[in-house]
Amino acid sequence: MKLIVTFLLLTMLPNSFQDEISLTFEGKEINSLQRSGFGLSPFEETMIDEGKYQQLLNTIEQKVFEKPVDASIDNYGRLISEKNGHRLNRKKFKEEFYTNFFSEGTASIEIPIETIYPKVDSELLASIRTKRISQYVTYFNSGNKQRSHNIDLASEAINNYVVFPNETFSFNAVVGKRTAEKGYLPAPVIVKGELSEGVGGGICQVSSTLFNAVDRAGVKIIERYSHSRKVPYVPPNRDATVSWYGPDFTFKNRHNQPLLIRSKVIGGQLIIVIYSSDTLNIEKREVPSAPGKLPKEVNKNDKNGNQQ
Repeated sequence: MKLIVTFLLLTMLPNSFQDEISLTFEGKEINSLQRSGFGLSPFEETMIDEGKYQQLLNTIEQKVFEKPVDASIDNYGRLISEKNGHRLNRKKFKEEFYTNFFSEGTASIEIPIETIYPKVDSELLASIRTKRISQYVTYFNSGNKQRSHNIDLASEAINNYVVFPNETFSFNAVVGKRTAEKGYLPAPVIVKGELSEGVGGGICQVSSTLFNAVDRAGVKIIERYSHSRKVPYVPPNRDATVSWYGPDFTFKNRHNQPLLIRSKVIGGQLIIVIYSSDTLNIEKREVPSAPGKLPKEVNKNDKNGNQQ
């Protein structure tokens, strides 16, 4: 993809700074600047205002930047290839900009781009989707539409996530803040032992299901907190409460192979399966199974009294 910024730099005459700088992106002009705007007073003819130059860089970066996309597995088990991203190569751009800015006449600069490679490519994903390491299933009342919606959102957030050897997984960091802007809905939560409504209610079922799945896979649990009261979707003391401004659920992959998290909601079931390479041999831990019946209501809290 050609990304070009064209600088129309006319001959630099003393006390005459009417030259335009035209910025184009994919053939379209995105900005038009006066060359005089880059001059550093009182040395406009020989020095560039570094602050304004940095603003120009930021403007270009916003137009050029493209985030890489990891390889993934869709709902039908098909492997979706990764996609490289790219960003402005600021070092090369500065060299070209300064060289051409102080030369006479019209100059055209092609924006130098550097590739951003995805964390997970197709080759890696294909190698770690072959062996099922562990699995855990919990149940919820699918008739509670808002809570079910929140569970589905959080499940999608961790689905296809790859935890590399010695990497620490943070539920809060991966799922992000649970807000209405991100699509989370109000659902029952417990705040300091009292039933209330809170955006993102139901998220703790996802973190608790994940805890039991990865605990069976032999990871090192770094941070986990239980709710202040019993929850119906996992056995006692097998839950992992999370809150954006409170506790997190974190674990470390202490194996020599990456772990792949696959998370899916089917009806009133939340299913999380952990995969890895065929070469990974671990002794699976036995943990209590989740209750088999659908709960009437699901509520949660954290060590600070806020439950989701």
